[in-house]
Amino acid sequence: MGRYHQGSLAVQERVGVRELAEHVGRSIGADIRDVAAAFLAQQPHLVVGAADGAGRLWASLLTGAPGFVRATGPDRIRVSGGLPEGDPLAGALATAGTRVGTISLDPRTRRRMRLNGTLAVAPGGFAVAAEQVFSNCPKYLQKRQPLELVADGPGVVRRGDALTPGQERAVRAADTFFVATTAEADGVDASHRGGMPGFVEVLSPTELLWPDYAGNAMFLTLGNLAADERAGLLFPDWEGGGLLQLSGRARTEYGPGGNRAVRFRVEAVVESLHPGRLRWSTPEYSPANPPHRGSTTR
Repeated sequence: MGRYHQGSLAVQERVGVRELAEHVGRSIGADIRDVAAAFLAQQPHLVVGAADGAGRLWASLLTGAPGFVRATGPDRIRVSGGLPEGDPLAGALATAGTRVGTISLDPRTRRRMRLNGTLAVAPGGFAVAAEQVFSNCPKYLQKRQPLELVADGPGVVRRGDALTPGQERAVRAADTFFVATTAEADGVDASHRGGMPGFVEVLSPTELLWPDYAGNAMFLTLGNLAADERAGLLFPDWEGGGLLQLSGRARTEYGPGGNRAVRFRVEAVVESLHPGRLRWSTPEYSPANPPHRGSTTR
């Protein structure tokens, strides 16, 4: 797999960052370096993006004691455990050959690492053969501390094809979400989006809009959306441990002055409260977050 496919290259050209993207893209490789392996081994959760059996994209969250994700070779990771029954990606993560995008994010240190590749089924979990491995800067990451692991939970509590009023409130209050996108033959990618509460607008029970803030110039997410509109969103309730997962389609809108926004159409919704979830403290917002109307910094 090359660093960039045609979708990402087209967005880079349109925004005028092609040369910068080529420079930044040199950090993408297939090797898991020692520092990356040590980082993975310290993390209590992993976000995974993939397509379900019907072709819908989702992002899910796996949680475990540090060490449940570990590098087992220069280009391979092993994940112990899996997703609870009812999670939309439970089947995909038990199927060999599934293309996955993963992101490991440490709210304690504002560090993150992405690893994309192909899944292999393994006893008690799964493995991923890495095709792309790279780290991102701490921009827009909120700082949090872990509080407690909650052992019990009902699992999936609600399914639908539109947001309920309570789910709309959760999206409006979010300062972080994850997005899974794909370009088919070029695999799946899972990325992070962060900002002040309210940065994701709920236009209706089936439509969201968020700004695309300046980032690393790679445009992997927008590049994927230029090739394939399918997307999966994951909104974690950090303080309560719940998950809100959305699957649908998204497109990028380009405005004056270089402004960009992504419009997402909801097609499926899953709300969960899984056992073994981790609760985190209230956030210390990133100093990189742009101000948002109605927001306050702390």
